Amino acid sequence: MVTQTPPSEDPTTTTTSTITSVVPKDNVAEPKVKGLKLFILLASTTLVTFLALLDTSILGTAIPAITTQFHSLPDVGWYVGSYQLASAILQPISGKLYTHFHSKGVFIAFVAIFELGSLVCGAAPSSMAFIIGRAIAGLGLSGVVTGALSIIATSVEREKSPLYTGILFGVSQMGVVVGPLLGGALTEHVSWRWCFYINLPIGGLAIAIFAFIRVPENMKKEPFSMQLIRKVIPELDLTGFVLFVPPAVMLLLALQYGSGNTFAWDSATIIGLFVGAAVSAVVFILWERRKGDKAMLPGSLIKQRRVWTACLYGTLGVCCMITASNFLPTYFQAVRGDSPTMSGVHVLPSILSQLIAVILSGGLMGKLGYYLPWAFTSAIISAIGHGLISTFSPTTTVAQWIGYQIILGAGRGIGMQTSLIAVQTASSPAQLPVAMAFLVFLQNFGTAIGVVLSNTIFAQTLTKVIREYAPSVSPQAALDAGSGADAVRHLVQDHKEDLNGVLLAFSESLRNIFYFLIGLSCVGLVLSLGMGWVDVRKKPDEKKGTEDVEHQTETLATKEEKSS
Repeated sequence: MVTQTPPSEDPTTTTTSTITSVVPKDNVAEPKVKGLKLFILLASTTLVTFLALLDTSILGTAIPAITTQFHSLPDVGWYVGSYQLASAILQPISGKLYTHFHSKGVFIAFVAIFELGSLVCGAAPSSMAFIIGRAIAGLGLSGVVTGALSIIATSVEREKSPLYTGILFGVSQMGVVVGPLLGGALTEHVSWRWCFYINLPIGGLAIAIFAFIRVPENMKKEPFSMQLIRKVIPELDLTGFVLFVPPAVMLLLALQYGSGNTFAWDSATIIGLFVGAAVSAVVFILWERRKGDKAMLPGSLIKQRRVWTACLYGTLGVCCMITASNFLPTYFQAVRGDSPTMSGVHVLPSILSQLIAVILSGGLMGKLGYYLPWAFTSAIISAIGHGLISTFSPTTTVAQWIGYQIILGAGRGIGMQTSLIAVQTASSPAQLPVAMAFLVFLQNFGTAIGVVLSNTIFAQTLTKVIREYAPSVSPQAALDAGSGADAVRHLVQDHKEDLNGVLLAFSESLRNIFYFLIGLSCVGLVLSLGMGWVDVRKKPDEKKGTEDVEHQTETLATKEEKSS
């Protein structure tokens, strides 16, 4: 029997109604930001993110002055660890907050928390107060980077996202690199407290600007109210958050204590922390599996190959960058005799080449469409750059250390934003903040582990080779001396003939770190192959969904005609 189709149910009407059901009007993204407003939005988010990442490295050259004032050398590990630990713990839940609440308000709140922590650090009357301030600032860091990346991703057209994300990520990551230079200059010429006071006026200005600009949302969100808070709390997976804290704390404590020689690696304390971290991590994973997509880390998101490979690729890239940025100044100070300020100047070739590369590659990526070739090439050039820098010695020429740094910086730069773009293209609008939080969490946590491992490699190598190259210097004295030019040369003040041996020992210790980074770059090369061959110029998934519905409707109509 042939059934006639009523006029109101022609294929066009059917397709339109079906599309409406696939893409609800309530979830249509708000208009994008353009022109001067976009510039202001990008500048304010980049500025705040720069400050947050600056605090990850500015402390290094200020620590001697802080420990001298507070007589707190045993607390040094907590000065660094409390900032990273607080950020890593809150990172996953920050993405949930951006999903349910308006991005503008959440971002301002996290910036305010970061500013409060900076104020406490700057005014700290004791070592304990300083550690508390670092932890508060770390809580702010957890939402600043995630929020900035999510806001820029939803504020511009998809094909322009690589360019603007590259600018944000490239400029803000410079904070990690210039931190030692700025920290040394402020500590030497003003006070170590200004390493943190400097955040207050700049961050305050950014908050003031941000409060008066429009921030688009990628989906409709309810106005802030107590009713919304009560509704959202069950969605935050606070149980998962509580279960996540113990393994994160115990793992970082084990690495911090072991690398800092507080306890031996085979001591009961370190072994107990590792075992406790493993057991509590299993409990956390079982809980997250039970919660499914309502978990703090949604399983459907993490199981996507493009997401987890991109996150791991980005983690290795940031780990390599921060590790190299921490140990290159050591080469210039310990081996070449630079002051803290001049060692910062001498790493400028890698900073500038990285900045230029990340901006240019972001623009070209938006034009050419594909991010995978950039990720693949970046891993290759980075491995070559780390290999070249591993050849640094007391006799390395100026042309060599400049040229090799340019190669490394360019290699890092062209792939720096590829993991961000891959995660953006693989995530739905509702999942984007959570996906960004997962990426930043892995970068923070992975970098903390990578830096600790690098410190261990450096210490073990130096302990071994110093006996061979400079017999008059004890290994413990070499480790206790630090990496300052005067301290290293003071080791051989009574045995000048061993100076060259000491410099060779430091060079070889640094060389093994860059061998380690070569390995990480090669792993990144393999991971890049799983990030997907995706054209970022294509329309968003909503349009793809409607096109699929149209195709299915046309197919159904054809089948009905044939059956009739």
